[in-house]
Amino acid sequence: MTPRSLPDTAATARMTVDLDALAANWRQMRDLSGAARCGAAVKADAYGTGADRAAPRLAREGCRDFFVADAGEGMRLRPLLPDARIHVLNGVFEGAFADIIAHDLIPVINSPQQASFWRDNASGRPYALHVDTGMNRLGLSPAEAVAHAEGSGPAPCLVMSHFACADEPGHPLNDAQIRTFAGVAACFPDVEASLANSAGIHIGARAHFQLTRPGIALYGGEAVAGVSNRMRPVVTAEARVLLVRRARAGQSVSYGAAHVLSRDSRIAVCGVGYADGYLRNGSGAGVPIRKAVPQGASAAVAGTRCPVLGKVTMDLTMVDVTDLPEDAVGPGDWIELIGPSVDVEDTATAAGTISYEILTSLGHRYERHYVN
Repeated sequence: MTPRSLPDTAATARMTVDLDALAANWRQMRDLSGAARCGAAVKADAYGTGADRAAPRLAREGCRDFFVADAGEGMRLRPLLPDARIHVLNGVFEGAFADIIAHDLIPVINSPQQASFWRDNASGRPYALHVDTGMNRLGLSPAEAVAHAEGSGPAPCLVMSHFACADEPGHPLNDAQIRTFAGVAACFPDVEASLANSAGIHIGARAHFQLTRPGIALYGGEAVAGVSNRMRPVVTAEARVLLVRRARAGQSVSYGAAHVLSRDSRIAVCGVGYADGYLRNGSGAGVPIRKAVPQGASAAVAGTRCPVLGKVTMDLTMVDVTDLPEDAVGPGDWIELIGPSVDVEDTATAAGTISYEILTSLGHRYERHYVN
């Protein structure tokens, strides 16, 4: 089933998630992981695609290691993944403890305080240990992790860290993090280690250790800037055309009169705006809020790219369809915002952001369809 063959409804925004493409992307990352086992980051509702559908499909492909942000995400997935290892990246604290225990989740311990809490309240139950090797975000320092290894408590089931700059393959911090992490991991004999995210997998075997954790690549995003993206598109986001209006040269479009038409134009007014996660920073070319990225966002009609005009508003976006045949688009039709003809990376670049933010911002007003 393709987006064009979906049943018509009252929705003005719809999103199609291709689960076959998701599965193919995971298999590709699995193959790139070599001897390491390949897991999956399904936090933030599987990067906006719907974890309740994405995670079971990945499990069917053979994935057994899943990573979520908090206990609530893990609780919702546990009935769908009865045999999987579900790791909670934000760790454990008193309010989340009962849920982590009840749903057999694996907390990723991020501080000596969390380690003490887990040892005192759940000794013998599995946990992972996060080591900060350069992010200055969550995780024990290398020295704290080594002290933990030398302590008398039970060993973790996994020791992990996270790359800061893996999307820049030549960045010196990558090698520094690998060296630091390898040194810490060696203090935990017979414990699996995990460092590589989507971009880290591309660094090669020295970054893979025993378990990789791809995220954005699974959902069709670009893992490494400047490297051809071989991932299949997973998400197609479309907006319904509510009106096609004619405007004269010299007239302005949208708030602030920021875009003045240089020619007589036909404008498709579409039922998606920044309330739906179609970011205001991705407004049309020449809009003052987005001077840092001069090219504007674009949409597509039947594969033909058309520029966004003026500022994206809360519920509406205007698209220039002047160059299309008169009968190419009309009220009730759908315009592609993200998909095969408008790569999510292009949309992200136009908004001055990254594909992660675009995908995870897609709101609840999109009517969701799952195909394949």
